[in-house]
Amino acid sequence: QVQLVESGGGLVQPGGSLRLSCAASGRVFKFFDMSWYRQAPGKERELVARINIGATTYGDFVKGRFTVSTDNAKITAYLQMNSLKPEDTAVYYCYSNIGHYWGQGTQVTVSS
Repeated sequence: QVQLVESGGGLVQPGGSLRLSCAASGRVFKFFDMSWYRQAPGKERELVARINIGATTYGDFVKGRFTVSTDNAKITAYLQMNSLKPEDTAVYYCYSNIGHYWGQGTQVTVSS
């Protein structure tokens, strides 16, 4: 079994930055195709970003503010978030499209 663990969430002021990390543990696992999702209170979970063997896609609301990446060994995934807005407040989840594994989520709150 594979466990995904996110970290790096927290409280940040509007315009600030955060970098989320997602680490895999358990059996040998690599992030060849993974996504970041988010879910705000009262809203459906939505796709933030996806990286699939290096090719990246983003939700329309990202507008160049976020960058998804993995380390060279593909055992840790990242989501660099810049120019954060209050509407980015949500629980952020990492998800492996291979094996369909979810992390437990990390809270991001953007507020002054």
